[in-house]
Amino acid sequence: MAGHKKNRCSFCGRPEDEVKLLITGLDGYICDSCVKQAGEILNEALAAQNKAKASNLNLEELPKPTEIKAFLDQYVIGQDDAKRFLSVSVYNHYKRLAQKDSGDDVEIEKSNIIMVGSTGTGKTLLARTIAKLLKVPFTIVDATVLTEAGYVGEDIESILTRLLQVADYNVPEAEKGIVFIDEIDKIARKGDNPSITRDVSGEGVQQGLLKLLEGSIVNVPPQGGRKHPDQKMIPVNTKNILFICGGAFDGIEKKIAQRLNTHVVGYSAARNTTTIDKNNMMQYIAPQDLKSFGLIPEIIGRMPVLTYLNPLDRQALRSILTEPKNSIIKQYIKLFEMDGVELTFENDVLEYIVDKAVEFKLGARGLRSIVETIMMDVMFEIPSSKQTAYVVTLEYAQKQLDKANVAKLQNA
Repeated sequence: MAGHKKNRCSFCGRPEDEVKLLITGLDGYICDSCVKQAGEILNEALAAQNKAKASNLNLEELPKPTEIKAFLDQYVIGQDDAKRFLSVSVYNHYKRLAQKDSGDDVEIEKSNIIMVGSTGTGKTLLARTIAKLLKVPFTIVDATVLTEAGYVGEDIESILTRLLQVADYNVPEAEKGIVFIDEIDKIARKGDNPSITRDVSGEGVQQGLLKLLEGSIVNVPPQGGRKHPDQKMIPVNTKNILFICGGAFDGIEKKIAQRLNTHVVGYSAARNTTTIDKNNMMQYIAPQDLKSFGLIPEIIGRMPVLTYLNPLDRQALRSILTEPKNSIIKQYIKLFEMDGVELTFENDVLEYIVDKAVEFKLGARGLRSIVETIMMDVMFEIPSSKQTAYVVTLEYAQKQLDKANVAKLQNA
């Protein structure tokens, strides 16, 4: 009887009884060791390609500041000053990345940005919108969950973990990314707090952020903070990562007013204070106001570009309701269109919604709350009905808001 012919790996030639697993193909075999080695070779080749791709930024193909602002104008109403600051900063970020490989003696340093504006004025919307246009990794993180190391919450390094995830763990690509830190005012120093408990989400977090903002090599846990203590850390250089911070800084207007009043003395006081727009104190914001609010001077110094967002007046709210590409009214029309229903709003209804938003002082966020309250019953009933059109009248809108707990909405 002839002996059984052993199958062999077509790559290394080892027989099947010397390997753990032999995978059969159409015209050959491959063992588990060769599969593992091929995977390592593939990862190295892809990493080299990604590195080459990350270093190739052609300024001719990148959006110019006017083009970036024009794109933002399609989605965000008003806030021209903030849009200009953002557009220029992002474009300069691209130029800095392109200049890094040129061998020039003049080194362009990054200019981190801090945006200040009351709730509902569009800080996060600006960040989300500009992310659609960018050719570098972009992530939005929330500062409210950050605490000092060793306490419940997230470590500072988790900010870079998010950026790595967006860049598919391509470190050279992530090192050229942009990070938007939302709610930066929530980590302000609490001041002379008589409590014996530690301020674990305040000044300590700001000090931890310094190493990220100024540019240093940070060991980043790829899976996030403390849940995987045995994971291998990934070193990330933050020198070329642009940080954009945003916060409402609720109550900072009082700090601004106090500072402005110190500049007027005697008979000139009445004359000078008349030129100050008390309805928009945010436009007079200065770095010292951020320090008075509770940000440490080192943090403020590492965010040299300070801009503000204007409070939304009635006209701006009316435009936000219908004009942008992703306006609230267009979203509801699209929702009903998916059920085969043509939805229309009477013009008086839109004016009524804006009046209520101004009354509740919730900014653009208040518009969605009000429209959702008005439309809830209709959205519940329409999908089960055979209607092909629906018109929202002023009488119906008033009835729905009266029926809802308006006081609860106002305090939301």
